[in-house]
Amino acid sequence: MNKKEQIKNVAFAPDAKDLEILRLLQCDAKLSVREIALKIHLSPTPTHERIKRLEQQGIIKEYIAVLDKKSIDRGLVVLCMVALSVHNKKTAAKFIEAVKMLPEVVEFYNISGDFDFMLKIVSSSMDSFHEFFVDRLSEIEGIGQTKSIFVMNTIKESHQLL
Repeated sequence: MNKKEQIKNVAFAPDAKDLEILRLLQCDAKLSVREIALKIHLSPTPTHERIKRLEQQGIIKEYIAVLDKKSIDRGLVVLCMVALSVHNKKTAAKFIEAVKMLPEVVEFYNISGDFDFMLKIVSSSMDSFHEFFVDRLSEIEGIGQTKSIFVMNTIKESHQLL
């Protein structure tokens, strides 16, 4: 086991300062260590060490840019529910691996209820979604039933957990 895996396996609970750092980074991941340190009333060195620890522990998974879907011609959002035709590990594993390879699927959940999975799909238009659905998604082995819900308007969209 390497050093990073050892650090990740140690039980760690973020304290109040760590949570402040996480809140700030969720709002603006481009903040410098110095800017964060000023806002949480710590010096830059311990602030940097805390951020590195949060990254090593896997609490901070990645830093991303959140894009405006319409500006990049991905304005159609579809929630697609999928029920498998056969419920066993092999079928589910094949389905999961196939869906993970589809760039149009931006979120993918295993759910309970009448359906087994929910996919959040972004597309440029109804025509391009139809092509994706017919030519790629529905060709994945093991699908028994689907139900697509088309998002008409986004009321709230956030990636902030704290």
